[in-house]
Amino acid sequence: MSKNLQTILIGTAIGDSLGVPVEFQPRGYLKANPVTDMREYGTHEQPKGTWSDDTSLMLCLAESMREGLDSNNLAQKFIAWKNDNLWTPHGWVFDIGIGTRIAIERLENGMTPELAGGFDERDNGNGSLMRILPLVLHIKELDIETRFDWTKKISSITHAHVRSVMACFYYLEFAKKIIEGKDKFQAYNELQSELTQYFEQRKINPIEIHKFHRLLNEDITKVNEDNIKSSGYVIDTLEASIWCILTTNNYKDAVLKSVNLGHDTDTTGAVTGGLAALIYGMDTIPAEWINTLARKDDIINLTKSL
Repeated sequence: MSKNLQTILIGTAIGDSLGVPVEFQPRGYLKANPVTDMREYGTHEQPKGTWSDDTSLMLCLAESMREGLDSNNLAQKFIAWKNDNLWTPHGWVFDIGIGTRIAIERLENGMTPELAGGFDERDNGNGSLMRILPLVLHIKELDIETRFDWTKKISSITHAHVRSVMACFYYLEFAKKIIEGKDKFQAYNELQSELTQYFEQRKINPIEIHKFHRLLNEDITKVNEDNIKSSGYVIDTLEASIWCILTTNNYKDAVLKSVNLGHDTDTTGAVTGGLAALIYGMDTIPAEWINTLARKDDIINLTKSL
């Protein structure tokens, strides 16, 4: 597990760090000024190699897994991140999503973790998708019902709407197939039938299933870049990340392509980076990027202790 966890954590953190300096920049700007390497300062005025809340909350999840994953334990870590700078790159929180902030405030007021996340359709930001990937290592040997239930439990701490849960589940099921040795295109094709059947069997609202139409019924590689969105909406982030994975053939190109889509660059980079690292392996990530990463040794030591 520790090797796959290290690959996930480093791969995600680097994609995140590449995106932090240009977060909110429009696609047109990045077409003219593309990200080709680690940058410093920019949007959040942070040093090179700085990751955002995406990686911080993912590291909280990894640490909770080490301690025997429990939603109450994880909720307390999210609170400690927000208030006491747990798993921050430089000792302070410089960015937090609205939905995540509201959910953590509910946790502080004693809300049950699985009820803290937003249930409204407007609450489908990408704040649980960005941190969920380590969970695949905790659930990959379980049956599909239990895997979905765990995904729901961990997503719902900040994002409880079924659409966010489904997006997280798609992402984790894709990663599970990669860990099992499947090719990325085989994984994509198998999920089209398997997840469509599972969502229908679980009696999820057909309107919600249709939201995943491009991933479950089409060849997303044939979608033009102009029709790939990179906003903070969970479906946009998932589609953009899978599109970047399937239209490139190495880690570096995948994460740079995702960041250069613009807008929510850190999260699109993070979600793409974790999956791309699993597909291509830790040794394909540029060494200079790894060496630039904030708290690199702490992240690696976390994986060893698991």
